[in-house]
Amino acid sequence: MYAIVRAGGRQHKVAVGDVLEIDRVDVKPGDSVELATILVVDGEAVTSDPWVLAGVKVHAEVVDHTKGEKITILRYKNKTGYRRRQGHRQRHTAVRITSIDSAK
Repeated sequence: MYAIVRAGGRQHKVAVGDVLEIDRVDVKPGDSVELATILVVDGEAVTSDPWVLAGVKVHAEVVDHTKGEKITILRYKNKTGYRRRQGHRQRHTAVRITSIDSAK
């Protein structure tokens, strides 16, 4: 059984026991988080009805908070002497999927 969940504007395929990195969630490590479900696949049955998915809960436990790789942003305009350099590191939260509760 697996589910497609939405977290931080992205969609992730998850199963029980998976660890994935999502955009930063302000929750302490060890606490529980509930993720929005888009699709559930249970063997051959695929559930995508929004009324049924409203009862499906995907629970995850926060494992750690990390930062992503450094991204370097360069801006340059020719012949004007304009150069700007900027760096960015996205903050992530590692979560472990603990359960996928169906609406049955």
